[in-house]
Amino acid sequence: MPLNRRTFLERSAAAGAGVAIAGATALPAGAAERSHGHGHSPKRYSFTVMGTTDLHGNVFNWDYFTDREFDDKTHNDVGLAKISTLVEKIRKEKGRRNTLLIDAGDTIQGTQLSYYYAKVDPITAKHGPVHPMAQAMNAIGYDAAALGNHEFNYGIPVLRKFEEQCDFPLLGANALDAKTLRPAFRPYSMHRLRTPCGRDVLVAVLGLTNPGIAIWDKANVQGKMTFPGLEEQAAKWVPKLRSLGADVVIVSAHSGSSGTSSYGDQLPYIENAAGLVAEQVPGIDAILVGHAHTEIAEYFVANKETGKKVVLSEPLKWGQRLTLFDFDLVWEKGRWTVEKVGAQVLNSNTADEDPKITGLLGDEHKKVVAYVNQVIGTSTTAMTTADAPWKDEPIIDLINHVQAETVKAALAGGQYAALPVLSQASCFSRTAAIPAGQVTIRDAAGLYVFENTLEARLLTGGQLKDYLEFSARYYVQTPAGGPVDTSKLTNADNTPDYNYDAVSGLTYEIDIARPAGSRIANLSFDGKPIDAAAQFVLAVNNYRASGGGNFPHVAKSQQLWANSEEIRNTIINWVKAKGTVDPAQFATAGWKLTRDGTPVF
Repeated sequence: MPLNRRTFLERSAAAGAGVAIAGATALPAGAAERSHGHGHSPKRYSFTVMGTTDLHGNVFNWDYFTDREFDDKTHNDVGLAKISTLVEKIRKEKGRRNTLLIDAGDTIQGTQLSYYYAKVDPITAKHGPVHPMAQAMNAIGYDAAALGNHEFNYGIPVLRKFEEQCDFPLLGANALDAKTLRPAFRPYSMHRLRTPCGRDVLVAVLGLTNPGIAIWDKANVQGKMTFPGLEEQAAKWVPKLRSLGADVVIVSAHSGSSGTSSYGDQLPYIENAAGLVAEQVPGIDAILVGHAHTEIAEYFVANKETGKKVVLSEPLKWGQRLTLFDFDLVWEKGRWTVEKVGAQVLNSNTADEDPKITGLLGDEHKKVVAYVNQVIGTSTTAMTTADAPWKDEPIIDLINHVQAETVKAALAGGQYAALPVLSQASCFSRTAAIPAGQVTIRDAAGLYVFENTLEARLLTGGQLKDYLEFSARYYVQTPAGGPVDTSKLTNADNTPDYNYDAVSGLTYEIDIARPAGSRIANLSFDGKPIDAAAQFVLAVNNYRASGGGNFPHVAKSQQLWANSEEIRNTIINWVKAKGTVDPAQFATAGWKLTRDGTPVF
């Protein structure tokens, strides 16, 4: 499909400004106006905007990697079926016509359910299925959703098909056609709420996505789309929305609130810019925050120009929480004004799954459960990631072994075939496991929960030393002599597990008694100290190769080879081909944690 298909501009009669009004139009339930006299008191109206974010393909309260009901240490639940119950409860309390429901992105990637309908039984096939997330969100009655960065993981054709299947608009004011620099998706949607006061309320929802898409999904978007900064585009669109008569402006932003970036200076835009948007762009009443996978019930940011407080809220990922923005409006001087707005989150573990949703998608769920439970081989022993964040574990060595083998085979007979191949891998899940005995698709897939693909990059020994030093920031500095509490050892400076890399093919120590930047000791290759000028091939995932995590050197290094197949599938196919997984064939003791040279474990 052409990139600009169904764009906002095609729908608009006024070049880049207008958009069809959508949303509630019928009379709301009573009690929306609070009167204090005989028609002389101000007219008032209240409504609620509900929000989700980072659903990541979760419809059911089910973990396809463990093949059982989802649970975690705080007993969260997940999925749109739970969210649907909460939504219906709020609609009943507030009046269906006094509510809107929006999302802040990352919808179609993350579970085996969403993967299956992107790759195994793709929605893009002729007479293909309707995506389960589209079916569920349509049934629940979403009014709008912002684009997330993971929407682009499967390529633009899959995203466009998903857009076509949704009964609500996908919004991205800063997702532009690379050639025309015009919006490739609708920038915003308008929703008219009819009040008992005879004066409608016009609510604008502006969608903003993450500039990091240009890095993380470079292969899918380069030359096709560009993603300028959130603040820049909000400053362009918010005044337009006000000029079009918007009484209330809500931003749905797939961008965290911290003002930080994981891609350093590779882009001139901030990754987590929602707080900056509130601070710098006047005219915004509330921001639904996404992307960061954190919970922010209610957070106020004062706009620098007006002094007005803007409320931000981020519900927890996967449908674990539902944000409620409660707006109180007053009619004065011929217009509606937001008198008060607050936010809260509801926990989906307080709700039962909505049988309307589970019944709608029961067949799809069963089909995917059967798919992930297919046996693809056997393992001679059980392996787990439980200790992988601080020990060199065979289960991570398996990922690195498969990646290194794949790259070696790809480079065989070529210019770089004689160079040693190293590999990087992260512990994406601390609960992943390969059992002794039969190995299924879900066992292998659980090692690699992201849709990353594999590349080969050319690095020197000195650059690899820098790379490892950067990775070792992950550990909290821990003096020698005292006990080591593993629950407090990792994730220094909020570094996520997926931004700690173990590199195979080298031997090295990480001295956690030393400050970050000077921790790598005894770095060796083939039993000898590494030569800073020597060349190596690094098997690396595309997220890291394109700058994800802001690791040094790799994004600017020479690409020797790249593959379009997900690393997850590469692992699955490797197990199928081998038949047996035997750690004796690939497990190594390549790295260890030390303190002043003494091993920690």
